[in-house]
Parts: sequence; structure tokens; C-alpha cells
Amino acid sequence: MSYSYLFKCVGKSCLLLQFTDKRFQPVHDLTIGVEFGARMINIDGKQIKLQIWDTAGQESFRSITRSYYRGAAGALLVYDITRRETFDHLASWLEDARQHANPNMTIMLIGNKADLSHRRAVSTEEGEQFAKEHGLVFLETSAKTALNVEEAFIGTARAIHDKIASGVLDVSNESYGIKVGYGAGGNAGATGIVRPGDAAVAPRSGGCC
Repeated sequence: MSYSYLFKCVGKSCLLLQFTDKRFQPVHDLTIGVEFGARMINIDGKQIKLQIWDTAGQESFRSITRSYYRGAAGALLVYDITRRETFDHLASWLEDARQHANPNMTIMLIGNKADLSHRRAVSTEEGEQFAKEHGLVFLETSAKTALNVEEAFIGTARAIHDKIASGVLDVSNESYGIKVGYGAGGNAGATGIVRPGDAAVAPRSGGCC
């Protein structure tokens, strides 16, 4: 399966599952370590392989999470619009991401569970303001209904691609989370998820997302 570029990104379990497998898992096991997913998309006529790592969002696994920011081209910073505490922790998680990632990593702020707007604890305006203050792209999504899930990942990939086109990202520098492929062919519908314990894609020490 050929592609023009491979972008390594950090995501979140529920969004990753919806994006790669088009399904929603209402009860998701606590992510310990990472889950891995991949999907081919098309950006401006080029096949792009998105390699997405979901890292543990819990405080006890924070040291693991930090290691996956290294070498990431993009990241989705996700909070739950029904839980104020997840929004309040954003500044700390963003500081981690920027401290351990390359300075040109694309970060999209995601307010998830938009399908539960009747239980909203964080307004859309608050999310937009946080994103504006910190130079992030902002979207509200629903992993359950798939609202804006495609847009979140594809928007992140497009921003990365634009940085390559403008010369901001050096594709020869592996720490930027980009790998040059062998062509623009391939199957745009190819998907897959691999979970911890599958040795074939066991993350390398110090690897990215």
C-alpha cells in the first residue's frame, strides 16, 4: 500500500475507533499504554497515511503519554464538554504536549460528547476562547454520532500538509513525525486498529504518538 506521506498523530480511543472503524464503543476499557490505528486519506490528490496513537489520559500514566508526544506531527487535545474538570486540566496537558513535542506540531482542541449538549458543563464559546488564546484549531465532536470526527482528523492532517508545502516542516527530520512514502497510490478506505499486546506493532522505546 503506497502513500505520499505518513503522519504520526496522538489521538483518543473513542475518536480513533470512530475514525478508523466507523463504530462507537459505549464502554471503553481504560487505556493503559497505547492503542494504535491507521487510515489512508486523500489531501489535495495525495495519499496520506495517518498513524494514530491513543495515549492514556489518566494522571497515573502521564509519563507514558509524554513519551508519545515526541516525534508527533499532530495531536488532538480532547476534553469532555459534560465534565468541567477535563476542561480545567487542558492547560496542564497542553504544556506537556508543547514541552515534549516539536515546536511545529499541529494541535487541535476537541470538545467531545457534543451529543450530550443537554448535560453541557463547558460552553462552545469557552472552548473557542481557549483555542484562540493558545493558537489551536477548535472543533466540537461526538464519537457516538461521528459528528465532526472525520473533520477533526482530516483537518489536522491538512494543517500538517500545509506546513510541509510552506516549508515549515522538514520532512527529512524524523522528529517531526512525518515519513515520506513511495507514491500516491493505495486504498483510501484502508483502516485498522491494533491494541496493546499485539507484538507486530509494539511501539519502540522513545517512539512517537
